[in-house]
Amino acid sequence: METKNIMIVGVGGQGSLLASKLLGRLLLSRGYDTKVSEVHGMSQRGGSVVTYVRFGEKVYSPIIDKGEADYIVSFELLEAARWTEYLKPHGVIVTNTQQVNPMPVITGAMEYPQNLVETMQSAGIRVDAIDALKLAEEAGSSKAVNIVLMGHLSRHFDFTEEEWLEALRQSVPAKFLELNQKAFTLGRNA
Repeated sequence: METKNIMIVGVGGQGSLLASKLLGRLLLSRGYDTKVSEVHGMSQRGGSVVTYVRFGEKVYSPIIDKGEADYIVSFELLEAARWTEYLKPHGVIVTNTQQVNPMPVITGAMEYPQNLVETMQSAGIRVDAIDALKLAEEAGSSKAVNIVLMGHLSRHFDFTEEEWLEALRQSVPAKFLELNQKAFTLGRNA
C-alpha cells in the first residue's frame, strides 16, 4: 500500500493534538504502520500549528513535504489556504469555514482575505468546507470543532463509523465522550 499523508492545521488551542491522536489510534487499530508528528508551530492559543499523520505498510518518517499531502484538515479557513502547496494534485482539503483573525488582522496591518474557499477551488483544489463551529456548538461545546472535522474527514475513508467511534472512546475522557460522539456524528453527516 502506498503511504498516505494527512496534515492537520489550525491555530493553537483548537485541539489538533487530540485530532491527531484519534487518527493515529484508528490507523494503528487497522494494522497500518503509523507515524504522528509532534505539534509544530506556536502551540500557544492563536499561533499557527501543524501536525503530520502518515500511514501505510511501512512509514519511515512523520514529515510531509510540499506536494505530498493526500488530505489537509484545517480548523480555520486561512490556515487551509496557507498550506495548499503541501497538497497532492488530487488531494482534498477538509476545512472549517470559521475565521480566526491572525495578529496582523487584529492590529489592522492587514485584512482577512475574502472568498478563500472559492479562491482555492478556482485554483483547482478540491475543498470540502463545513461550518464545524456551528456543528460543535450544536453538539454542546465550541471546543469540539476538532472532532466535528474528524467526523467529516471520516467520510473520505472506508473505515467503519464504529472503528472511528472506538478510537474516539480510547482518546477522550469518559465525561466528554457523549459530547464528542455527538460532534463526530454531526461532522460525519454534514
